[in-house]
Formats: sequence, C-alpha cells, structure tokens
Amino acid sequence: MSPILNRRSTFAAALTAALLVPALAACGSSDKKDTGAAASPSAAAPASAEPKAANLTVLAASSLTDVFKTAGASYEKAHPGTKVTFSFAGSQELAAQVKQGAPADALVTADTKTMDGLKAETNDPAIIAKNRLVIAAGKGNPFKVDELKDLADTKIKVVLAAPEVPVGRYSKQILDAQKIEVKPVSQEPNVRAVLSKVELGEADAGLVYKTDTLKSGDKVSVVDIPDAENAVASYPAASLKSSKNAEAASAFVAWLSSPEAHKILQDAGFQKA
Repeated sequence: MSPILNRRSTFAAALTAALLVPALAACGSSDKKDTGAAASPSAAAPASAEPKAANLTVLAASSLTDVFKTAGASYEKAHPGTKVTFSFAGSQELAAQVKQGAPADALVTADTKTMDGLKAETNDPAIIAKNRLVIAAGKGNPFKVDELKDLADTKIKVVLAAPEVPVGRYSKQILDAQKIEVKPVSQEPNVRAVLSKVELGEADAGLVYKTDTLKSGDKVSVVDIPDAENAVASYPAASLKSSKNAEAASAFVAWLSSPEAHKILQDAGFQKA
C-alpha cells in the first residue's frame, strides 16, 4: 500500500474512534442518571404528615354535645384551615342517617351495638371513652329517690329513653338485672330529652349518663348507681367510607384517641377507654 493511502486509512480510523467515544460516553451517562433517579430517596415525593384542610361533618351521640364542642375547638386550633361541624342526635337516628347516605365524614355512637350494625358504611372503629348511668331526680329530690328500686314507685313519674336508644337499652338492662319494673310516663328519643323532662319538672326522675348532669346545676339531684348495678357505655368512633375527605376524617378520628382528646373527655366526666 502506498504511503498516501496508508495515511488516509489511519486518519479515517482515528476519526471514527473519536466520534464513537462521546456517543458511548453519553449512553453510559444516561444509564447511570436513570438508575440513580430510581434509587435516590430524594427523587420520591415527600409524604405529607398533615392532612389537607377540610370541612368535616361529624355525626355524634347526644351525650357528647358539650364535650365535643370543646374538642372541636381544640382540634381546629391545632389544625388551621380545618372546620369541624357536629350533628348531634340519638345513636339510632345517626345510624339511620348514615344508611340513608347523609353527607358526613365520621360517626361517634354511645354504644358498640349501633356501630357494629354499620360495618358496611364505616372504617374500623376505636373506643374513645366510656360512661355510666345515674338517676336524675327532680330539683331537691322531693320524692327521696335513693336507689334504683325507688323508681318502681308508681307515685313517681319516671321518664326513660326509648329502648332502641343506647341509654334506653342500658336502662332496661340494669333495671331487668335488678328485677325492677318501671312504667315510664314517656320514652324519649335521646338522653338529652330525658334530662330536659326532669329539669323542667315534667318528670320526677329519669336514667341518664353521669356526664349529662354536670351542667344541670341545682336543676336536678344526682343519685349515683353502684357499679355492681350499673352498666358501662362505650363510645366508638369511626370515619365513614363515603366521606369525601377520607384523609382528614381518619386524622380526626385518630386524634380522638390522643392524650389531648382523652384529657378533654375526662375533664368532662367521661371515663378512660
């Protein structure tokens, strides 16, 4: 081969090699970049520790009326932008609302039986507090009601909650256990209605939760019922599967089991779950 052809072949080979090196380097760089992005923790979206602000509607048992107003204000203060609106009623009424598809985010009942009947509509519930029954007698206790058996006196106008209401079911449970027959002058849709009848003098006595009497002052006389004759009411809370604010609803329900919420509940007379 002539020297000129030899020099041309050498130059062509060198030029080809020079062009291939950057291309191969670029390919290698691209592969490393992709692999590094997949492996790097910083490439993943950061998890949100705080749920987005939302307007929450919470269906709650009537006996939680006062304490939940305090709890709601505390929660809103700790979670700026979130608004908690409560709808209070008897647990059986709340259950009916849930089954009818009422727009709400969470539910708190005064018994586990009602909550258990809503498994298809709720996420897993958690017990947040407990309560006990007392006898609410009229102002000054004119009929000297001292114990459960006194409610059997037909001279005393006794009012109870309806048997489908949790407090009504608990009332029947403790009266039946002591073999005490009571003929109520009325059966009310929730515990607050029972207490109101006694406060207004429309009834002489009634069975209510202890926590409901704390703000009655001297409007009623409170007669404690011994533990051996009493019933324990448990309050389960759960977020609703139909909630449009699922994350915020779950966060609120979880907060109800927090030390802060427990203190608010216990300050209001509820027992620790």
